[in-house]
Amino acid sequence: MTDKLILDMCCGSRMFWFDKDNPDVEFVDIRQFYEELPTGHIIDVNPTTVADFRNLPFDDNSYHLVVFDPPHLLHAGDNSWLAKKYGKLNHDTRKEDIAQGFDEAMRVLKPYGTLVFKWNEDQVALPEILKSINYRPLFGQKRSKTQWLVFMKGVSE
Repeated sequence: MTDKLILDMCCGSRMFWFDKDNPDVEFVDIRQFYEELPTGHIIDVNPTTVADFRNLPFDDNSYHLVVFDPPHLLHAGDNSWLAKKYGKLNHDTRKEDIAQGFDEAMRVLKPYGTLVFKWNEDQVALPEILKSINYRPLFGQKRSKTQWLVFMKGVSE
């Protein structure tokens, strides 16, 4: 059991969080990484829990809100700043990986908990992702290539 209300299951460098140290959030990423780039930019992936989003170390029905912003890049060099900052999908297992992530998100959500899914369509179209999961979004928002979708456990399954 956790005392946190919110799970960010692929936190990366917590870019969209207004409070990057919000005490109500369990920040998870498979990576822990820090690098200062020659441009002065800093890549700081420092989760509170290091774990794979496909196999989360949390009890069922633990969180009121889950944020799922998985890596969306297929084509990025391993040493590119994009791969370092955002991570990279496995080309061969991407559909299964994202499907497992959704299953894990729903598993750790409390009944009628909310899942916010963020996806960038730069390299993989959202319809491909939606075909690979067993959940339907309630609503969403598109801004440029970035999609935000909202799901609710028990409603969008």
